[in-house]
Amino acid sequence: MGERIVIASDHAAVALKALLLAHLSEGGHDVTDLGPDGIDPVDYPDYGYKIAEEIAAGRATRGIALCGSGIGISISVNRHPAARCARVDEPLSATLARRHNDANVIAMGARLIGPDMAKACIDAFLSTPFDGGRHERRVEKLSHPHFAKEPA
Repeated sequence: MGERIVIASDHAAVALKALLLAHLSEGGHDVTDLGPDGIDPVDYPDYGYKIAEEIAAGRATRGIALCGSGIGISISVNRHPAARCARVDEPLSATLARRHNDANVIAMGARLIGPDMAKACIDAFLSTPFDGGRHERRVEKLSHPHFAKEPA
């Protein structure tokens, strides 16, 4: 089974979400739209939590979170320990989020990024593997924080 991708937004990013859904579908990806369907005001945390729940339950392996700035929805996704959401603005940050942080969700701001750059970020995010190695210990701490310092 290939990767399952979920995408969600708030009302400010519905138009960008529609463009990105088309881009993902054209690329042959298995993608599920978690909403919303219209531009009536909604609360971005509700949609960020939906993405995190899908990742945590194993119903999706990657997620794309969108709101006006990308900040609020990324914070809501990151409330769940199974989610590692990185807010990105260009392909390099999306690549590094995957390589070094094993990000399973990226967030972008519809008011701050153009459609072509958003597509490039998604393409980088979906095509980049996690480097593992020295990064594994750090990523493990993100999902299982102990708030303890390394031994001196």
